[in-house]
Formats: sequence, structure tokens, C-alpha cells
Amino acid sequence: MRMILLADPGKCTGCKLCEIACSIKNEKTHSPASSRIHAVKWMRSGIYIPMVCQQCDSPTCETVCPMDAIKRDEETGAMVIDYDRCIGCRMCVVFCPFGGAGIDAAHGRVIKCDLCRGDPVCVKFCSPEALLYIPATSVNLLKQRNAAERFSELMKKMLTPP
Repeated sequence: MRMILLADPGKCTGCKLCEIACSIKNEKTHSPASSRIHAVKWMRSGIYIPMVCQQCDSPTCETVCPMDAIKRDEETGAMVIDYDRCIGCRMCVVFCPFGGAGIDAAHGRVIKCDLCRGDPVCVKFCSPEALLYIPATSVNLLKQRNAAERFSELMKKMLTPP
């Protein structure tokens, strides 16, 4: 059964424990810049929004990769980067509509959430339960789509001058 990482901005407190846990798990060091998830504060509204790869059904990152280095892991459903194929062109970073791919400047490579191979550590450290790893049932997918629509509307409001 496919699982999804669902982020609920309404529950995020901005503690950033998800960032710390992710960087320690993936980079073995406390480096929020190397995290695959980011709790972004929107200053105008004072809310935090967990930004992470949405593991899209039709992923732009996979489509724009000229080296075919991004593929779906059939077991976890995550879009993963094959670093043997990746040339570091950053097209996936530029074209991701959710900011799900980033650049780890310390190692000079593109990074994105791979769902910790099916056991996302960020969820374990999110005490307000703003992050959930849940079965991708039709109801949950609908919630995710609705959340993405709300996020899109919020982004439009944030980026529109007053």
C-alpha cells in the first residue's frame, strides 16, 4: 500500500525538529540547510509551512531531468535521485512547484526527500502532528490535494503586493 507524507500547516509550530532530525538522519550532522524538509515562516501571516517533496503523481522533477536520474522507488513511492546519473544541473530544483528539491551546498549536490526509505524520521519528531505518514487512500489523497490548493492560494496572497 502506498503511503504519503502529509503536512498540515495549521498544526506546524515552527519548532524545526523535523529539519534537525532529517539532517542528522541523512547527513549525520545538525545542519538544517542540508535537511530535505523545511519549516518556512510566512512573515505576513506568522504561520509556518512544512515544505517537503510531495512525491507527485506526475513529477515535474522526473520530467525535466535530462539524465533520467530521478525515478520512483516502487516500494516506497518516493521519487529518488540516482547520484551516479545526476550531473547536478539543478533543473529539478528550478522546476519543482513546491520547492521539494534543494541544493546541499556543503556537498554540492541536489537533495530531496526520499521518505527515509519508507520510515520518515521527521514524522517521529513532530509532536504537534503537523507531519503524518499515512496510507494514500482516496480520502487522504483528497486531503493532500485540498491542502495543495490552499497552499497555492496562500502563496498567491503572500506574493501579491498589498
